[in-house]
Amino acid sequence: MTDRPRILVSRAIFPEVLAQLAQHFDVESNQDDAAWSREEFVRRLQGKQGVLTTGSERVDAELLAACPALQICANMAVGYNNFDVPAMSAAGVLATNAPGVLTETTADMGFALLMAAARRVTEGEHFLRAGAWKRWSYDMLLGQDVHGSTLGIVGMGRIGQGIARRGAHGFGMKVIYHNRSRLPEADEQAVGARYVGLEELLRSADHVVLVLPYTPEAHHLINAERIALMKPGATLINIARGGLIDENALAAALQAGRIAAAGLDVFEGEPQVNPALLACRNVVLTPHIGSATGPTRMAMAQLAADNLIGFLTQGKPVTPLNADSVAHHG
Repeated sequence: MTDRPRILVSRAIFPEVLAQLAQHFDVESNQDDAAWSREEFVRRLQGKQGVLTTGSERVDAELLAACPALQICANMAVGYNNFDVPAMSAAGVLATNAPGVLTETTADMGFALLMAAARRVTEGEHFLRAGAWKRWSYDMLLGQDVHGSTLGIVGMGRIGQGIARRGAHGFGMKVIYHNRSRLPEADEQAVGARYVGLEELLRSADHVVLVLPYTPEAHHLINAERIALMKPGATLINIARGGLIDENALAAALQAGRIAAAGLDVFEGEPQVNPALLACRNVVLTPHIGSATGPTRMAMAQLAADNLIGFLTQGKPVTPLNADSVAHHG
């Protein structure tokens, strides 16, 4: 049917979600998961009213000017730093993301990295596999306690609150947090957390977890000066976006033993990883798999599809980011 909206699915997704989209749209998909150049992405967007993106495709003013038919970009991610939302609003293009469905799974991953870094799990496995474990010794691979320690969370949205609950209720941790705005007192009590300034958090926490959105203002929020505030035995965990940390400064601190360990699921130049981090033995590195369980990734793909279907067939997206701006534009 030529009158059906046309959409592009920029990366491989679950076949059943693709089949559902095909019931409503003329779909061009990338089930081979080819690595499209920017130019190829723009070419394939010609004449498309919608696109399902995964967080790695940049949508900015230049792309929007080259794709005048575009009406909606549905991100299969909760983060949307690949979207220039003001430019999209100015062009009358709706932006949507996938919040909520990955909260608990990503909080699990944050806690997994915290524990692996604090207890030197990756380092211990490498030690064992290399055949270096010959006998017991009292000081072999001594790590940091998690239970009863102080957990500092920077960014207290859904995922941050999920980590706070795990720490306070599961491990008896003292939880402090910093956020752009303080939570209501009832929400603080529910997750067992106390609001503090960023510098106080860095000085006080045994384990620091970054869960805040990336913005230009937050670029390299954790730099050499702020790392220097942290305890010598502290761990630093990042499950948000790589650009929040000055990776060279972190690598230098890890190499020097300025802090004990780090756990990183996100990187500034991903999928490339800073060689200075790769050279550190006391950092746990994972390839941006915070939401990587079958049920959660399916829910993310389904929510992105629901946004496309809801908006292009009924004008009712599920999780819009700039609906008011687009309505005013229209």
